[in-house]
Amino acid sequence: MFPSPIKDRILYEDNHLIVINKLCNEPVQGDVSGDMPLLEKVRAYIKTTYGKEGNVFCGLVHRLDRPVSGAVIFAKTSKALTRMNQLIKDRKVDKRYVAVVENTLKSGEGILFNYLCKNEKQNKSYVSDVEKEGYKKAELDYEIIGQSKNYTIVEVKLVTGRHHQIRAQLAHAGAMIKGDVKYGARRPNKDGSISLHAAKLRFEHPVSHQVIEINAPALAEELGKILEESVGEF
Repeated sequence: MFPSPIKDRILYEDNHLIVINKLCNEPVQGDVSGDMPLLEKVRAYIKTTYGKEGNVFCGLVHRLDRPVSGAVIFAKTSKALTRMNQLIKDRKVDKRYVAVVENTLKSGEGILFNYLCKNEKQNKSYVSDVEKEGYKKAELDYEIIGQSKNYTIVEVKLVTGRHHQIRAQLAHAGAMIKGDVKYGARRPNKDGSISLHAAKLRFEHPVSHQVIEINAPALAEELGKILEESVGEF
């Protein structure tokens, strides 16, 4: 299956912001693979679509790990970028994820509170239940929203934003994300993705101050199929 063009994956766009439904295994920024990152694809789309000359401004508001899919916000103006960065810092952007996990969690809904430490060499975060030097507090809310034949579907709301936070905390709780062998999943997904999707965003627009709500459909066929079987079309 060929990657969908940017214009077919736009979830929201105005003069200040553009939100794209990122594909799994699509890098948001440049990495060692040399694959064209989503940031540059968006910049090229703006340049071509609006006939911009010279360097085109495109600011990255937040990131998703390469194997994760879903909604990513980009700023088309420096004013929007500055204000969105502040909203992120103040935790005023409500970000909801859907994860397909092996096993399940102890209760139907709850809070996971741990401490995380990022290992740069391994590109992996380690979890502690108690505060330690070099570890930062990590908190998320979760709710089980469905089950398929072999998996549990969990909606996650991030409270803090740590490196690999959802992946590490769910695995620590015994609910490894499907395909995420780095954090203990039984086997990889065939396409190299992990079954974690940034499904919903809600925030106050940095310029108009209207409340923006965005839903990102799951584009990965396997992930979409599991969600449809368990909780209907997401």
